Amino acid sequence: MGVLVRSAARQLCYAARAVIPCTWRGKYFSSGSDEPAANNRVTPMLRHLMYKIKSTGPITVAEYMKEVLTNPAKGKAEAVSDVMIKSLQVLDTEWQSTALGLAKRRGRHLSFASQREYTWDLGAGGSQGYYMHRDMLGEKGDFITSPEISQIFGELLGIWFISEWMATGKNVAFQLVELGPGRGTLMGDILRVFSQLGSVLKNCDISIHLVEKTPQGWREVLIDIDPQVSGKLRFVLAPCVTPAQAFLQHDEIRDHVEVCPDAGVIIQELSERIALTGGAALIADYGHDGTKTDTFRGFCGHELHDVLIAPGTADLTADVDFSYLRRMAQGKVASLGPTEQQTFLKNMGIDVRLKVLFNKSDEPSVRQQLLQGYDMLMNPQKMGERFNFFALLPHERLHGRSHHINACQSRPSASPVAGFGELAWQ
Repeated sequence: MGVLVRSAARQLCYAARAVIPCTWRGKYFSSGSDEPAANNRVTPMLRHLMYKIKSTGPITVAEYMKEVLTNPAKGKAEAVSDVMIKSLQVLDTEWQSTALGLAKRRGRHLSFASQREYTWDLGAGGSQGYYMHRDMLGEKGDFITSPEISQIFGELLGIWFISEWMATGKNVAFQLVELGPGRGTLMGDILRVFSQLGSVLKNCDISIHLVEKTPQGWREVLIDIDPQVSGKLRFVLAPCVTPAQAFLQHDEIRDHVEVCPDAGVIIQELSERIALTGGAALIADYGHDGTKTDTFRGFCGHELHDVLIAPGTADLTADVDFSYLRRMAQGKVASLGPTEQQTFLKNMGIDVRLKVLFNKSDEPSVRQQLLQGYDMLMNPQKMGERFNFFALLPHERLHGRSHHINACQSRPSASPVAGFGELAWQ
């Protein structure tokens, strides 16, 4: 579905180079018009993007994000062969393995478009994509994630998976898959919980399109070269309808919408698998329930960064629209949430776990680190209300029924889903 959107948008660019200049009215970033020329340095990625746009026309924000974040290109400008694309995609699929396999692997998630959409950097001396050439996590990086803040976060998610596994019959064969593993910290914490609960267990790939409402109807926001300023990019409106509009609701009341076809494809595949074979999916991210408009933004050194300035040097991100994910599930599975991280972790027993870890340590520095991590995860002004949890479950899970029960699987229960209701500590 994502490929269809990109290829169709490409045909649009070939057919109509006439675009409408615009300033995307996001509160998190500007179009770069106010940036001093000295700050708008020409990076290898910027040269690559300008070469690409000159060759093919304005590109979508989704394509811009994929290039800036995951393009591993270097060397002369030349198209990547289909053979290389296919071989690299094989490496990408290795991430979709079992939990133990994921815990042992390290690397970066690769994302490639078709041969026509992908070109090498023009004379760049090294890797271009933001994710390809730097460690972006931690104090020395550009942003931080919950698993990197405290081990408690991953441990509680491990308990959640065990709780769901027990509630759905303790099937001896199961897969634990993480999409977007980063350093593998989260999976390591989850597996540690699995090993500690061995007596219990013995029984048993995203980018967005921006669409704006205009007097002529919905128009997609594209990225083009600014003809008035050398070495600068700008936002423009597509002159006519693009495929991204197919993902809008007919009764949409917002005037700016961010849609992610790739996320829709993933949710549909997860929903079909869960409906067919059981299991559960737990999604944790900053997001909203279809209420926000402009969330596309950049981060560099833990500070907000103009998304069009010095591409390749900052992380690009946008909030998850959980109402869109729910809609993409198409009723095949039940959904819970979004529930704020503060509420979810409290329901999972973060206060109990913090007390245990605090009492086990006599080191003041360790205790201070635990308290600081707790505050970062739970404080409403930090991550407590900004991050949300969202779950996909079989409809039978919420009603205590199952259409698949075998000799190695006990009957599922209709107990409350952990995290989305208070745990009963016994």
